[in-house]
Amino acid sequence: MGLTIGIPAEQLPGERRIALVPDVAKRFKALGVELLIQRGAEAPACIAADDFKEVSWTDSNDAALANKVILAVQPLSSEQIAKLAPGTVLVSTLQPYQNADRVRQLAERKITAFAMELLPRISRAQSMDILSSQAACSGYQCVLIAASHCTKFFPMMTYAAGTIRPAKVLVIGAGVAGLQAIATARRLGALVEAYDVRPETREQIESLGAKFVDTGVSAAGTGGYARELTEDEKRQQAEKLARAVAQCDALITTAAIPGKRAPQIISADMVAGMKPGAVVVDMAAESGGNVAGCVAGETVVVGPATIVGPTNLPSRMALHASEMYAKNLYNFVSPMIKEGELSIDWEDEVIRGTCLTHDGEVKHEGVKKVLGL
Repeated sequence: MGLTIGIPAEQLPGERRIALVPDVAKRFKALGVELLIQRGAEAPACIAADDFKEVSWTDSNDAALANKVILAVQPLSSEQIAKLAPGTVLVSTLQPYQNADRVRQLAERKITAFAMELLPRISRAQSMDILSSQAACSGYQCVLIAASHCTKFFPMMTYAAGTIRPAKVLVIGAGVAGLQAIATARRLGALVEAYDVRPETREQIESLGAKFVDTGVSAAGTGGYARELTEDEKRQQAEKLARAVAQCDALITTAAIPGKRAPQIISADMVAGMKPGAVVVDMAAESGGNVAGCVAGETVVVGPATIVGPTNLPSRMALHASEMYAKNLYNFVSPMIKEGELSIDWEDEVIRGTCLTHDGEVKHEGVKKVLGL
């Protein structure tokens, strides 16, 4: 009997994405793989079941989990993990640095778990990078949220009695999400400024039509992420940033570091110095927030500003987010499939670097160190 991949319905409330879309299902079928989807998993993503050709369906979550390979968006619950057969290959986001009990359970159940957040940041793995694809969705959504709360038009508007000046948007962080936010705000016609502690992002920011806010602080780090700033650097950064924050109509912060608490960049004093009616959208709300006063999942008024702390942003645009995520998973999993069977090359640095647990052990050294395993 050939390889079957199971796709269970997502259990997390509010999660609308699915780990497989029709186009990617066709690609898996071409590799000689069978696909079993839990009925209803496709509906929240606004995909019609009829669009999936030549796949099998089940009404049972247990049946979807009873396969050699499982694809999912959110981490499985402890109850779901307990139902997986030893040797099952799980490919999903797993929030590996946040839940030691989950990691232990996966190891004890002898699950071969690939945490897509652990994917090595190398050129060959870019087509598999779920953090980048989903961050693009988040950056786009942040701008739409900011525009919907802003008391001003984003673009310049001319009407019978005169002209309305465009809103001024400040974006903090120029990773994938930040650059997408800059591009989206520019498309909406706003005047955009942006800041990142990595000086090499200046050219990227300016290429999108935004003005770079220069604080004189550089925090270029490794792996594409910024290093921790010293106390003196933080003070210098804060002084220069405070001026830009005070002048903006909408502030979007996107500074997040996987596995760590988000750095607080915007202080309570900075928020207090904002314009009346200014709006803040903190993309890092789920990991502690970049902005003082931000509350994950809530919209709060702090002094003159309205602070929005959105969660699970990619799920708001479930169809395209699912397409991007599913293609990332296919590009990761397909090299493991040879003639319709699973064949994992443990010498491959991408596979080895993404593996969280295998054969009863926690394999990722970074996770072991952080969680004390």
